[in-house]
Amino acid sequence: MADYQGEVSMNRPRKHSDLKLAMGLLAPSMLLLAVLVLIPMLSNIQISFFDMPLNPNSDAVFIGLSNYLEILSDSEFYRSLGLTVAYTFLVVAGSTALGLAVAILLNRKFRFRKTVRSLILLSYVTPSISLIFAWKYMFNNSYGIVNDLLVDRLQLFNEAPLWFDQPVASFFMVVLFAIWRYYPYAFISFLAILQTVDKTLYEAAEMDGANAWQKFKIVTLPAIKPVLATVIVLRSIWMFYMFTDVYLLTNKVNILGVYLYQTAFAFNDLGKAAAISILLFIIIAAVVLLSRKKVDLK
Repeated sequence: MADYQGEVSMNRPRKHSDLKLAMGLLAPSMLLLAVLVLIPMLSNIQISFFDMPLNPNSDAVFIGLSNYLEILSDSEFYRSLGLTVAYTFLVVAGSTALGLAVAILLNRKFRFRKTVRSLILLSYVTPSISLIFAWKYMFNNSYGIVNDLLVDRLQLFNEAPLWFDQPVASFFMVVLFAIWRYYPYAFISFLAILQTVDKTLYEAAEMDGANAWQKFKIVTLPAIKPVLATVIVLRSIWMFYMFTDVYLLTNKVNILGVYLYQTAFAFNDLGKAAAISILLFIIIAAVVLLSRKKVDLK
């Protein structure tokens, strides 16, 4: 008993020193986080309560909640919010389903397996500007290879479709681009977990007469559930904040990121733009809090 008490008393200083070491190692990261995230966020909150002048030498005017009330009464905000929700849902659902399907398909041994897996990751690691240039070239109304194939060769259309010049077509094009651009993230996440699943479980299910869907439901789905929830939540957050891809592809899809940018730099209303960013943060924070149990955030 005495030896046990002595061992416990010796472990206490060690745990205390480990905690000090951990805090010391985390301190630079926490300081960087405060400088890059916390301070700009606090500054944004402050700006959202002011009418910011274009002239930096002029004084800002405190207007309280007017920016927030103006946003909440603006029909364009709700239209952008609806577009953003639809865009996020379609991209997350499409990229997750495609990534899972490709991961299941390639979770086996075959020639050039590593090469094929590496090629799949190209769309994810290539800079967005390069991919966007390629897509705008392929779908160009006058000389794009897609219109050349569909109109001139296959004659499926009488006139060249305006892929990025019509609101509805542009919306589905940016969704399609995002699914293709970001599905490798889901692919690599699912492939990593699928490689840990015991193959004898599939063999046992097959011996019991299970078909492909039943094997997926009984063996694969329970194994990937934690990763599936994490992929969906993280991708939803990233897509809800999307700006660059949509803005560079077309000016016909006014999602919240584009709406915020135009408010700040096209209409020069920095106070209102700051308020929009705060509302975006609140929405995303609510999503994260609601999904804590699903992704095991403690």
